[in-house]
Amino acid sequence: MQLVLKRIEQSKLSTEGRLEVDGVFQCFTLEPTYREVPGAPVKDWKVMGKTAIPIGTYPVSVTYFRKDKYYSPILEDVPGFSGIRIHIGNFPADTDGCILVGTKLGPDKVINSKVAFSDLMALFDKAKQRNEGVQISVENAWGPSSAISLSKPTPLARLVTMRTAKNQGEDIAGTP
Repeated sequence: MQLVLKRIEQSKLSTEGRLEVDGVFQCFTLEPTYREVPGAPVKDWKVMGKTAIPIGTYPVSVTYFRKDKYYSPILEDVPGFSGIRIHIGNFPADTDGCILVGTKLGPDKVINSKVAFSDLMALFDKAKQRNEGVQISVENAWGPSSAISLSKPTPLARLVTMRTAKNQGEDIAGTP
């Protein structure tokens, strides 16, 4: 099973994205701020607990998440990072580097995380039944070498308060 996380927006607080499974949109994602400086050692740009993982492709397995007491996917062999999981959460404060999932996306948040996580885990269960390995490719929609500059405000070219998986990009009026 092939997962592709495409990062689509970045702010000082978070990095928002879309997760596809085998080429089909699955859910939205939220990670900490993207800070990668291509070619530089991770230690030069990583802020502990507040940095998204580097772009790349990583094997994924499912193990018991002791912190939150449930099984969740864990990314392996991420340079400069350990314990990177895909798990339930809604806001930047809910992740120390992991990938949060949700069915709806708002500025610096994902919503309906438990629903999105449950749907994703059902796909992991099916992959396990087929004895199929899982990997995730993490990429930036804005290009491979465009880390956010945190020294000035980032112009976010959207006034969208929320997007849904069903509408995949249609603006939804209202508040979360």
